[in-house]
Amino acid sequence: MTSARPDAGGEIDWPVATVVVPVRDEARSIAECLRAVESQDYPRSKLEIFVVDGGSRDGSRAIVERTVGNDPRFQRLENPGGLVSAALNLGLRAARGEVFLRIDAHTIVAPDYVRRSVERLRASGADNVGGPMLPMGVTPLGEGIAAAMHCRFGVGPARFRYARAVEEVDTVYLGAFPRALFDRVGEFSEAMVRNQDYEMNYRIRRAGGRILVDPAIRSTYLVRPDLPSLWRQFASYGYWKAQMLRRHPRSLRPRQLAAPALVAALVLAALGSIVSLAGLAPPRLSGLGKTLFPAVAALYLATSVGVACAVALRRDLRVALALPAVFATMHLAWGGGFWFGMLFPPRASGKRDPR
Repeated sequence: MTSARPDAGGEIDWPVATVVVPVRDEARSIAECLRAVESQDYPRSKLEIFVVDGGSRDGSRAIVERTVGNDPRFQRLENPGGLVSAALNLGLRAARGEVFLRIDAHTIVAPDYVRRSVERLRASGADNVGGPMLPMGVTPLGEGIAAAMHCRFGVGPARFRYARAVEEVDTVYLGAFPRALFDRVGEFSEAMVRNQDYEMNYRIRRAGGRILVDPAIRSTYLVRPDLPSLWRQFASYGYWKAQMLRRHPRSLRPRQLAAPALVAALVLAALGSIVSLAGLAPPRLSGLGKTLFPAVAALYLATSVGVACAVALRRDLRVALALPAVFATMHLAWGGGFWFGMLFPPRASGKRDPR
C-alpha cells in the first residue's frame, strides 16, 4: 500500500479497496447490507464489491439483483461449497485492490466504514483493523439477544467488543487487511466452517502482525431473531472453537473455557445427584450429592437473574426479562458444542490448512 496520506474527498491517493460479501440464505438482511455498502463515501472508481453466493435458496439471489442493479462496482461470484472461508478466498483471488475487506450479509456498515478502515490501516501499518461489534435486534426477543451479546456475562470480556479507543487486540470483527498480507500468511482456512476469522487472526499474530480495533470503524450486527436459531449459531461456534484448538492449542484464552466449564459442572452435578438418588453413593456423601445439581443450577440462575436486573436498570424491563433464557441458550449451546467438537471432530475434508 502506498504511504501517502489520503486527502479527504480526493481520489488520487486512495488505494483500490475490495469488499467481499459472503451470502447464503440471507434474505432477511442482504438488501440492507448491500445498500449500506453501496452508499460508502469511498471514491466510486476505487471500490470493487464481490457478492459471493453459496447456493442460496431463500430468494437472496433475486434480492441481490434488485438491490445492486447495474452498479458497475458490484460483481457476482458463485461459491458451490457454500463455506464462508471459501467465499472469502474466491473474492481474494479475484481482487485487484490493495485493501481487502470482509463484510458479512447480516451486518450494516456505516457510510464511512471503508474509508475509516483504509485510513486506520495507513496510519497504523497494522495487518488487520476493524471496529467494535454493535449487536442489534429487530424483534422484542432480538433486543434481548442483542443486549446479551453486548454484555460480559453473555459473551465474555473480549476487548474488541467494547473498545472505546484504538487498541491492539487478538481478534476483531470482520476486518480490513492489506492485500499483500495473504502472500505472507496464506488464505482463509477452508477446513474451518466457523471461526475462520479467529484462525486467520491467530496466524497474523503468530507471524508478528498487529490487529487493531478502532471505534471510528462502525457497523451494526443483526442478531438472530429467536432462541432456536441462536442455539444453532452458538452450538456451531463452540464446535468449531474446539477444532480451532486442535489446530492451534496455543490460541486458547481463559475466557473461552467459561461455557465449557459451566456445561461440565452441570453434567457432573447431575450425575452426582442421580447416583445419590439411586442410593449408589456412600452414605456420608448421599445428602450432598442429592443437592449438587440443584445447587449448581440455582447459582447459575441467580447470577443470570442478577445480571438481568442490572441491565433492566440501564435499559428497560422488557429487554431484561428475556435475558436469563438468552444467556442459558448461548452458554449451554456454546459449551455443549465445544465438548461435542472435542469428542467428535469432523471427518478429514481433504482441504489443507494454510501455512
